[in-house]
Amino acid sequence: MTATDTLPVFSLHRGSLPFLISIPHLGTRIPADIAAQMTDAAARTDDCDWHLDRLYAFAKRMGASILAPTYARYVIDLNRPPDGANLYPGQDTTGLLPVDTFDKEPLYRDGRLPDDAEVARRRDAYWKPYHEALQGELARLTAQHGKVLLWEAHSIRSHVPRFFDGRLPDFNFGTSNGASAVAGLAEALAKVVEEHGGYTAVANGRFKGGYITRHYGQPEKNVHAVQLELSQITYMQEQMPYAYDDALAAKIEPLLAKLVKTALDRVAAA
Repeated sequence: MTATDTLPVFSLHRGSLPFLISIPHLGTRIPADIAAQMTDAAARTDDCDWHLDRLYAFAKRMGASILAPTYARYVIDLNRPPDGANLYPGQDTTGLLPVDTFDKEPLYRDGRLPDDAEVARRRDAYWKPYHEALQGELARLTAQHGKVLLWEAHSIRSHVPRFFDGRLPDFNFGTSNGASAVAGLAEALAKVVEEHGGYTAVANGRFKGGYITRHYGQPEKNVHAVQLELSQITYMQEQMPYAYDDALAAKIEPLLAKLVKTALDRVAAA
């Protein structure tokens, strides 16, 4: 299925392991018809989860399936409920169709905010195809292996005052307070980081997992989901041009690989 400018909505690499990495905020493209309604701030796609496909290339080599969108979260946020409900009641967050950046810069020109019909159109054109692919790959892997690990790969700047005070921990693991995966998974992963040294970690802190983790993580049905919100300062330049830092990434990749193996082992033993 394609969007208004005819590019594929997502890419899906099918792997051999019981392991799917979803990177719902990797996309940077904004179709021309939507971009025409938006501000210059939107064109920067500041709030992209930059370079995660590159950082997780090791997982693709080891046999993971990887699902990633073409289009930016400013078009529609694939990690929000289809009805736009706030996943963190009482806390500030961005919605299904974000109207401002993490720094509260407006994304739309005056009088150009999407109406209900446009929300529905984008949900059909972008949100639904991604989630249909996600469901389909989880079903394939579960049928083949009996159980599956869904790893929600995210990243964010280390300082975003809108959402949290001070500097964010480097590794933020979320399992919806334990509901989306085998018991103790987030805590076990945080312990791996602490024992490795050099980085900070927290389990089910400010980021407990978005819609995908909460909706698809059903350990009673053999689908175990964990979200990692990785601080971008650990592997890239946090300001424009948002460059990948090979030296930093080389340090963190072995730890990511160990985390993945830990998660796969705990899911296999569940």
